[in-house]
Amino acid sequence: MNTSTTSEIHQFPSPDELRRNREERDRLENEIAELSARIDAAVYELLVRIRRFDELGGWSGATSYPQWLSWRANLAPGTAREYVRVAHALADLPKTSDALRRGQISYSKVRAITRVATAATEDRLLHLARQATAADLERIVRAWRLCDRQHEGREDAKRRRNQGLSIYPDVDGMFVVRGLLTPEVGAVVRRAIEAASEQLYEEAKDAEPKNVEAEPPACRRADALGVIAESALAAKLDAGTAGDRYQVVVHVDPETLKDDVSAETSRATDGPSEDASAATSRSVGQAALEEAGGIRVSAETSRRLACDAGKVVMRHDAEGNVLDVGRKTRTIPPALRRALASRDQHCRFPGCEARRCDAHHVEHWADGGATKLDNLVLLCRPPRLIY
Repeated sequence: MNTSTTSEIHQFPSPDELRRNREERDRLENEIAELSARIDAAVYELLVRIRRFDELGGWSGATSYPQWLSWRANLAPGTAREYVRVAHALADLPKTSDALRRGQISYSKVRAITRVATAATEDRLLHLARQATAADLERIVRAWRLCDRQHEGREDAKRRRNQGLSIYPDVDGMFVVRGLLTPEVGAVVRRAIEAASEQLYEEAKDAEPKNVEAEPPACRRADALGVIAESALAAKLDAGTAGDRYQVVVHVDPETLKDDVSAETSRATDGPSEDASAATSRSVGQAALEEAGGIRVSAETSRRLACDAGKVVMRHDAEGNVLDVGRKTRTIPPALRRALASRDQHCRFPGCEARRCDAHHVEHWADGGATKLDNLVLLCRPPRLIY
């Protein structure tokens, strides 16, 4: 046997080496499968927490939940969006959720299933997921969606029929808002509220950093809804409709607007002029919103509303007859509003720098104050007690 032949023989692994290699391959294969299952189970735990964190509103202050998750978990934006989508979808697919928790199917398959699965189709899709590869399942899901377009059209029509929104006053004068919106409308509404809420948060943080964290996010979202509504009215949502259609009418006693000023002045100079119950008795019934049958508002609130171009104050005598209707000249023209914003920049209340403000008369409009620049000032919300 020559030298080259001997060398080639020594290159072949021995039977022991072959056995050890085979055992190592088997071990690695099992470990890879086991670790993959553990990863999928860990992803399940992650998705559970992602969904719960969203339910708690923990990401308030960010542009969107996927944007916050992308930043906090160091994920690509697309990955973060899918995590949020799948996390919420699994809430309605308990069997798929359990299979992922046990590591029986991969996250890739779960992601595909959640695009089309419903309570009625979950079992069939889960069976396919256990038999097919992830790539095959993706193809099946794409075909499923194509075949289901007619069904989706029927579902869209059903959603349109079922949507609705109601706003009505509660017994204590608060307004209750209930509704069911189509996905596209709901997404726009939620995004608008998120954006307005974020702006209010930032302004409050700049103005009163010690108090902003104490306000519940739900409370700030309610304020945000009001901001959105006022912005829509200010932009003349329906250019072909008279502005009076959208005005809120406040009915007041003829002395209510001035009583509030005199009472404040009296308390500031001479102390309380009457007990609390008498003051309450005097103010109750003096001002009421026409909306929803006459919800009562305080005298101070009626004075503040009189500054607002979206509200009209109607004064009544003791018998309830209308004495006069708020003058249209109280409205601050856009050019004057821009000049005021350029001059004041932010809320002029001492120590406050909030930028979302309303224009108010220094000498109140109800007292004959002129609507001109040197009699106007920017004040934020909640309205500062200047009247």
